Amino acid sequence: MEVLSQDMIRQWILPSLPFSAHGRPSVVDPVELVEVMLYKLKSGCQWRLLPVKKFFTGASLTWQGVYARFNAWRKDGSWQVVWQHVLRENKAHPDCSSVQLDGSHTPAKNGGEAVGCQGRKKARTSTALFLTDNRGQPLSCASPQAGNHHDSHELNALFGEICVFLEAAGIPIAGLFLNADKVFDSQTFRQECARRGIEANIPRNRRAADWQTDDDTVFDPGLYRRRVVVEHANAWLDGFKTLLVRYETSVGNWMAWYWLAFVVILLRKINDKPTF
Repeated sequence: MEVLSQDMIRQWILPSLPFSAHGRPSVVDPVELVEVMLYKLKSGCQWRLLPVKKFFTGASLTWQGVYARFNAWRKDGSWQVVWQHVLRENKAHPDCSSVQLDGSHTPAKNGGEAVGCQGRKKARTSTALFLTDNRGQPLSCASPQAGNHHDSHELNALFGEICVFLEAAGIPIAGLFLNADKVFDSQTFRQECARRGIEANIPRNRRAADWQTDDDTVFDPGLYRRRVVVEHANAWLDGFKTLLVRYETSVGNWMAWYWLAFVVILLRKINDKPTF
């Protein structure tokens, strides 16, 4: 199962992964090491069931060794840096004529950080905010929250995380047109968007505490229909079985898989071979 070619791994992922110059040198090919991790992301298999011998052509690591490398790169923030680098170098590819904000609930089977009981799903879940471009390409996501919280919980702070990441990746925030569901309709969030120079296109929520019948907030139904591309993003992410159900108890490890999935989705798009 080839998730990314070795050339793409070598060109786009390895430059952002630190390899210590001290201590014992790595005995395995770093490209093959990343291939094993991508297999885990795509297949959703348990760590202990990783077919490591299938991927390493020379010296091999145990599944514990692969996990240790993945976890070390998570702790130093390398997976987020990988996605930031790929996005920065290919920032002309995303279509930011409008961006889509949405929340996603994921069942969390082993508990852990940022896990809570979600009544509607009758399960323990984690929820996270995602921002996609106008074609459904995921751009960034915020720190996961316990599933018992509403999608708009700590909305301004979490949206701020997304904005900081995009700016660090060289994608300007000011001037963006943002579509969001009516669950995000609040005066404070609209003010936060305006402060950042973002045009918020959000339908009014009559259940919102600050809803007013004489409100003159502009809403463009035609632009709002572009929110359908969020479903494209959900479908692409669901193709990575590790993301369907959260078994990671650490929020950092859980987020690392999302950063890596964003990388794979974009690299596959920019490296699509034309068909004739």
